[in-house]
Amino acid sequence: MHKAGDVVLGGLFQVHFFSVFPDLSFTSEPQQPTCHSFDVVGFRRVQTMAFAIDEINRNTNLLPNVTLGYSLYDHCVKLGIAFRSALSLASGQEEQFMSNKACAGNPPVVGIVGDSSSTHCIAISTVLGLYRVPMVSYFATCSCLSDRQKFPSFFRTIPSDAFQVRAMIQILKHFGWTWAGLLRSDDDYGLHAARSFQSDLAQSGGGCLAYLEVLPWGNDPAELRRIVDVMRKSTARVVIVFAHESYMINLIKEVVRQNVTGLQWMASEAWTAATVLQTPQLMPYLGGTLGIAIRRGHIPGFKDFLLQIRPDLQHNNSYGNNLVNQFWEHTFQCKFAPPQAGWVEAGGSLCTGQEDLENVDTELLHTSDLRPEYNVYKAVYALAYALDDMLQCEPGRGPFSGHSCGSLQRLEPWQLVYYLEKVNFTTPFGDQVSFDENGDALPIYDVMNWLWLPDGQTKVQNVGEVKESAKGEELTLDEDKIFWNSESKQPPRSVCSDSCPPGTRMARKKGEPECCFDCIPCSEGKISNTTDSIKCNSCPEDFWSSPQRDYCVPKETEFLSYNEPLGICLTTASLLGTFICVVVLGIFIHHRGTPIVRANNSELSFQLLLSLKLCFLCSLLFIGRPRLWTCQLRHAAFGISFVLCISCILVKTMVVLAVFKASKPGGGSHLKWFGPLQQRGTVLVLTSIQAAICTAWLVSSSPAPHKNTQYHNDKIVYECVVGSTVGFGVLLGYIGFLAILSFLLAFLARNLPDTFNEAKLITFSMLIFCAVWVAFVPAYVSSPGKYADVVEVFAILASSFGLLVSLFGPKCYIILLRPERNTKKAIMGRGIES
Repeated sequence: MHKAGDVVLGGLFQVHFFSVFPDLSFTSEPQQPTCHSFDVVGFRRVQTMAFAIDEINRNTNLLPNVTLGYSLYDHCVKLGIAFRSALSLASGQEEQFMSNKACAGNPPVVGIVGDSSSTHCIAISTVLGLYRVPMVSYFATCSCLSDRQKFPSFFRTIPSDAFQVRAMIQILKHFGWTWAGLLRSDDDYGLHAARSFQSDLAQSGGGCLAYLEVLPWGNDPAELRRIVDVMRKSTARVVIVFAHESYMINLIKEVVRQNVTGLQWMASEAWTAATVLQTPQLMPYLGGTLGIAIRRGHIPGFKDFLLQIRPDLQHNNSYGNNLVNQFWEHTFQCKFAPPQAGWVEAGGSLCTGQEDLENVDTELLHTSDLRPEYNVYKAVYALAYALDDMLQCEPGRGPFSGHSCGSLQRLEPWQLVYYLEKVNFTTPFGDQVSFDENGDALPIYDVMNWLWLPDGQTKVQNVGEVKESAKGEELTLDEDKIFWNSESKQPPRSVCSDSCPPGTRMARKKGEPECCFDCIPCSEGKISNTTDSIKCNSCPEDFWSSPQRDYCVPKETEFLSYNEPLGICLTTASLLGTFICVVVLGIFIHHRGTPIVRANNSELSFQLLLSLKLCFLCSLLFIGRPRLWTCQLRHAAFGISFVLCISCILVKTMVVLAVFKASKPGGGSHLKWFGPLQQRGTVLVLTSIQAAICTAWLVSSSPAPHKNTQYHNDKIVYECVVGSTVGFGVLLGYIGFLAILSFLLAFLARNLPDTFNEAKLITFSMLIFCAVWVAFVPAYVSSPGKYADVVEVFAILASSFGLLVSLFGPKCYIILLRPERNTKKAIMGRGIES
């Protein structure tokens, strides 16, 4: 199809589906390839280019005084024919025709619009790129064509597959589809698209492929049967297909034969708008399909242009007339004279050329949803604007050697490439057209959905768009409009393994893709607070995992508390002991003049009661949360209080022995060594030694609070570490030494002749004291955490009560209940009433 002009643009289109290649051998006459199976949609794209050039020629602002022509070829979906046509355009070997200047010649073909196939564009651009002949494709999407080293003069008004792939991954992520099958055609388009999809999917971590199959050329029943069987058995509900509609036809036939339903198809732009598949018979299988579609556009006046097509109006152009005739015969199911033999006899009608296009349903006039045609329109205008920019160049200010400009008389294709790279205009529809450094158009796609209407009809509707922005790929979907081909009318689930909830981690299944995994609960002390976590994170030191293992909670704290029953009991016992000491002290003070109080130095008794009160009170330092001052004070107070107590007992015992020896002839000298001053001095010296031990211990290696997690992983046991075991041992050893010494002295004085012999009471009390603390050591060492404090407090209280009851119980009994025995004679053993 040709039209003369000052400058001619070439075009490669698909107007027929199949062809019979000519015999190109040297032994036979050359034959023209024969094409059949007329494609109305392809014819509409041809007319789009014709309309765009006609519109440009009528535009006084674009290319004034220059008439554009065209030379359009049908490649019949065959690489050989497309390649041959492109070389004919580039080399000027197309048919001779008369130009509008009435002189024979071949107007230069400065650029080519086409092709629709990536494979065709790769082959053709490889050659045309050597001569920098610009080629602007409206449908080739292979990302490989973005390689400027291999294809320096290739441009396109459709986004690259690289963006289409990312758009599809965005849709997969949006619906949570992490498990999908991938089918591709056995050509460059399918190969590069699938390779790019696999790479981007792996990088984005958006999912895995359950299978990858290559659709065969033509009809291969056995291979198609195998592929559909794989699809049927797979757990993946989403099937992504990068292929042209010619591949899909045979595949869907096999899908229908095996009755494989319930699949969510995702269509690449190559078959999203394939009307041959949008039939009521196929909707049970293809209904709900989501597809990436070329940006829809509107071309004002295009439908009116199409309605003017008439076979009789094309008589001056035999090429165009032949093509229009074929369209006419295809549309009205008639034949132009002379028809094929037997056509009329069989009931066929003859074409008059006067049939009304408006009265017939033809895809040619479906201009409300133009997509590839819109890209053809933009491609033609891109070449026209580039040519216009070149012709507006001012001599001496041009971009070429010596600041020269290109001219229409000496136009070189590579000059047009320079201006194509800088072209930037806006279409009447409002879309900006420009090319990046790779010759790619601004990336934007529509998201389409195949709707199955209640009356059985089909409709492909726009449900969103994907476009490039500063933030990356932006997906916008109107989910309320999407038709899902399922009973639930909800998006299907397509995952190999269900998401691992918080509290678990993913563990990949051996030999399977990374999307197939088991969910392993986090171990104690570890959590995962996100879905599909690949690992469990340990909680901080003072935290532990919740029962669901989805967040960290503060660890339970354990120490001997005032609020727990055990702490309450020990606190009560401590305060009770202190109260009893106060009561006994009050009794003794009130009866301080009685013989039983005055016997054996009442001052030591008062000191002993005070020290016992301190012993009871120091046990309270072991209750409550350990702090530095309580840890340091508890053992010092305990050690000094008990040494003070035992020192008083020791001095009392020594006084008893001295009094006994003084009662013998010549023994008076013993008492001078145990006067009140000496008694106080002895108690002070013995207590000072313990104070020195405690001071050395606190200075060298002080006890300190410690958070112990060794006993229980989920608990923090607050305890006081003794710091220096030697210091603690010396403290206890010194107390033990004084206790044993007191016991031995009291034991020696147990048989003194007094009726009320206090040495017996001291012996008994020291026996209790030593027994308690001998039992304390192994119990303390083997008790964990707060129970060590319980053992120590119990030992303090038990020994304190033992001393209090043993030493003061009998005296209080006599003072309060048997006052008749509280006499000097009774104490000395004389005049005791029976």
